[in-house]
Amino acid sequence: MRFAGFIKTTLLDWDGMVACTVYLPGCNFRCPFCHNKDLVLHPEDNQLIEESIILDFVEENSDFLDGVVISGGEPTLNPELHRFIKELRSRGMMIKLDTNGSRSDVLEDLLGAGLLDYVAMDVKASLDDRYSMATGVNVDLQALRDSIRLIIDSGVDHEFRTTVVPHIVREEDVDSITESVRGARRYSLQQFRPKVTLDENLSVLDPYPESKILEMARRAKPRVQKVQIKGL
Repeated sequence: MRFAGFIKTTLLDWDGMVACTVYLPGCNFRCPFCHNKDLVLHPEDNQLIEESIILDFVEENSDFLDGVVISGGEPTLNPELHRFIKELRSRGMMIKLDTNGSRSDVLEDLLGAGLLDYVAMDVKASLDDRYSMATGVNVDLQALRDSIRLIIDSGVDHEFRTTVVPHIVREEDVDSITESVRGARRYSLQQFRPKVTLDENLSVLDPYPESKILEMARRAKPRVQKVQIKGL
C-alpha cells in the first residue's frame, strides 16, 4: 500500500487529538471544487510513500500520537484499507476516516469490525438529481443514504461536512442536507476556497460572505446536535 501524502503531526485534522494524516491517491468523484486535484486526476504522478515509512513513524512516536487520519482522494477505494487500519490499531492508534460515503459496503465492514473511532463524511449537496453537479459524476444516492445511516447508528463519533460552493450549494439546500443527516453529532459548513480547484472556472468564483454562511448555520441547528463553521 502506498500513499500520496503524509503529514507527520497535525492538531487541525482531528479536533482535540494529536494525529498524523495520510492521503490515499485516487477518487471516484470529480468534484469541480476539489482542492486535491492531483490526487484525483493524476495519482500516478505523485511521489508515493511506502507503507513501511508510515508504520515505522507511528511505532516510533506512539508515545505522543493519539491517532491517524486517513484521507484522500477516497480511501475506501483501496482494497488494502482494512488491513492497514488493523496494522495501525496494533500499534495503539485511534483512527479517523475521511470519506465521500460512496462505498457503504466498505464503511459497514470497517464499522462492524470496530476499526473506526471517528468518521467524517462529505455531503456535497442535497441528495437529489443535483448531486451529480457537485461530484462531476453520476452517484448512487442510496449508497450515500446507507452510509449516513450506518455512521449515525454506529455510535462512533462523527461529523458530516458540506463545502458551501456558490451555485452548487444554495442556502435552502442546507435544510435538505441536514434533514438527510438529522440527529448527527456534528454538521460542518466549510467555506469554499477558490485558489486551487479541479474546474479552473471555479478558481475565480467569489465565496459566500460570512453573513450567508452564518445564516446557513442557523438553519441547520434544529436538525443536528452541533453545527460548526470552518474556514472563515
